[in-house]
Order: sequence, then C-alpha cells, then structure tokens
Amino acid sequence: MVDWSKLPDLGAVGLLTIAFASVVRRGRKSVSAIWLTGWLLIATHFAAFMFLGAPGNWASLASFIGLAALACAGVLFMWAAVPHRKQQRSSQWMLAVLLANYTLYFGLLVIDPVASWALTPVAVLIGALPFIVLILSWRQFRHPLRWAIVALNLGLSIFLLIFQQRPGVGTMLAFEAVFFTVYFGCAIHFWFTYRRATAGAFITIAGFFAWASVFVVGPCIAYLFPNLRLENEVWNLPKYIVAVGMIMLLLEDQIEYNRYLALHDELTGLPNRRLFQDRLASAIERARRTGSHVALLLIDLNDFKQVNDTAGHHAGDELLKHVGNLFTGRVRRSDTVARTGGDEFSVILEEPMTRADAARVGRTLTQLLEEPLTFDDHTVRVGASVGIAVFPDDAADAESLQIAADLRMYAGKNASKESGGEEPPKPFPVKSATATKHLPGLQAAE
Repeated sequence: MVDWSKLPDLGAVGLLTIAFASVVRRGRKSVSAIWLTGWLLIATHFAAFMFLGAPGNWASLASFIGLAALACAGVLFMWAAVPHRKQQRSSQWMLAVLLANYTLYFGLLVIDPVASWALTPVAVLIGALPFIVLILSWRQFRHPLRWAIVALNLGLSIFLLIFQQRPGVGTMLAFEAVFFTVYFGCAIHFWFTYRRATAGAFITIAGFFAWASVFVVGPCIAYLFPNLRLENEVWNLPKYIVAVGMIMLLLEDQIEYNRYLALHDELTGLPNRRLFQDRLASAIERARRTGSHVALLLIDLNDFKQVNDTAGHHAGDELLKHVGNLFTGRVRRSDTVARTGGDEFSVILEEPMTRADAARVGRTLTQLLEEPLTFDDHTVRVGASVGIAVFPDDAADAESLQIAADLRMYAGKNASKESGGEEPPKPFPVKSATATKHLPGLQAAE
C-alpha cells in the first residue's frame, strides 16, 4: 500500500533538487556535487517513506532505506564543510565510519527485537570509532571540527546506551537522538565554514539548527501534548529552508567568483589589466601625496610563440602560470605583479623604491628566466625584455608611465638585436624534468 500523502513532500524536495542540480551544473564546485548527492538522498528518504504501509518485509526495507538515507545525507553535508577533506585521508576514514555506524544501527533498530542484543556494541562503536580516528590522525589533523564531531558522537553513544532499551520509547528516542546529532553537527560545520554576513549563510545555518531542533521538539510535544497533531509539512519546513539557503550560498559564491574573474587573469590568478591600472593609479596618487616614488616594470617574454609551437599550448599556459608564480615570489607583498598581455607581465613597485632598486628587481626577474624552467613534465628556456619607468621622474600620470616603460622595453629589445648581441635563448624541450638544475634563489631588494 502506497502512502500518497507523502507525494507533495517528495514533489517539493524533487523540485528543489532539480533547481539545486541546475545551479550545481553552472557552478561546478566539488562541494556542490556533494550537496547534490545529499539532496538526492533526501528525495530517496521521502520516496521510501511512501511505502511504509507495504506488506511484510517490504515495509521494514522501506523504513530502513528512508532512515539511512536521511542520516547519510546529513553526514555528507557535514563532510562537505570539512576543510582539506580531499588531502586528509583521515577525513575520508571519518566519513566511512559515520556512514557505516549509522547505517548499521538503523538496520538493527528496524529489525528489532530480533537483533536487540547487538544494539549495545554498535552504540559503543558509534562513539569509539570516531575517537579512534581522532587519535590515529592526531599528528596530521587537529581541526576543531574533528573535535566537535567526536564529542557529538561520544555524547550520542552515552545517550543510546542509557535510553535505547527503554520499553515503549527506547526505539523512538534512539532515532531522534541520531538525527539530532547528525543535523546539529551540520549546523556546527556550516557555522564554522560559512561565517560571513550573507543571507545564504544565515538561512542555511538557521535552517540546520531548526532541522536539528525538530528531533527534540517533536518528542517533547508528543509527551507533553499527546492530543496535539501537527502536519508533516511543519516538521519538514526546515528541510526546505536549508535547500533554499544552500542554493543561495552557491549563487553568492558564483557572484563572488565572477567579480574575481572581472579583476584577475583566469589562467594565472594574477591581477588583470583592469585591476592593474586601478592599483597603478592608486599607487601614483599615494606617491604624489607623500612625495615618494613608484616604479613600473613591463616584462615581455622572448619567443613565447615558439613554446606554443614546439611544446603545445598547454605547455605555454603552464609556462605563464609558472612565470607568474616566480615573479610573485620575488617581490614584496606590498608590490603588484599583473598579467597585462598575452606574454607580458607588469610589476608595480611602491615606496621605499629608487631607480637603482627598480633596476635591481628588473635584473632579478629577468635572470630567473635565463635558466631552464621546469613545470609539469616540460622544461623550456626563455628570456625576457624589461622596461622601467619611475614616477614622477619619467611621467606624471599612469598612462604616460606605462607608455614610457613600454617604449624602453622595446627600445632595449631592438638595441640588443641591432648590436649583434647574442639572440635570446630559444625554447627547447627536455624529456626529463629532473635533468635541470634548480632556479637561483634571487631575492628582490627590500
């Protein structure tokens, strides 16, 4: 027998899951894929509960699937909020332990009293196994969220050992305690990870706290007001609130990422020309007020096209990212390294800065490119030309300063060719990345 009264809830969650999937497909973040899996499990929970009235063992199977799906969804939501979950193997072990513990415990509760003898050891494992994972990974990972999840499961284990065998209410209290632990853990994890003043964060965190409170308020109302009957939609409301909040979080992240792309180069992550020009204008304005200097360096890679032709465009992209990282690591935090063209980088050096300091930094950065550069499985050799202009000696505004630096860069490149000097080194592929020596540890003048 199918309980069609659950169909509206299933439809509502299904529509929210479809909307969530649409946002996830555009966002393409790993955390959103985990969230989507969780919501598919929530939909499975509602679908399974439609068959609780089925005859024989089918009702028990539907109950087990629905309960386990609801608990596993909460565990996935928690895990998605764990930092370094991919790098830390212990986080994966914790995920496996929680999923296995809750699934096994619900299986025993559903077939009770046949397997009631096994409830006690499994209740012990619910608290013991997360604690063992904590101890074994103590030296590698000591995050506060790890302590929180271990403390919650230890408390749950103690509660289950005390109340799960109570006649009449033990099974219900065990169900409610597990779900409260899971979704209160979700609230803690999301509060820790999304501590920002946005509507999406507030709605999601508040929704998880409300979701967890359902498993406390419900039994209290049933005990204190046995004749009071509330519709299922009232208890399911926090689920919808959380779903809307998560969708808003994804949209907020996408908007923030779009703002980032508007000001940064997508390939290297460096400031793009728009942000570079804004920072240059601000640096010049500060220098004008304080009577100090600002140096602008324009650095153009030599024969970059040959890297793309000989090693492929992927190698060229990796070279640009590698050069950006090299330059960023050789200047001060107060300075700016930007990618302002296909193979052109610009560097803003602020006070304290003299022309001699700027020239020294320019030599440092170009010398980095005179040695073979190793990245991924490629090793190439490229050179660079640099043009330097200093405010206010060479120009009085940002546009004129860029023109002066650009002219000097090309003048230096042309003079080198006309003087018959040695041509810039040609890029060459090397089969083994380990065959080259390390880059010199040159440092910019502070």
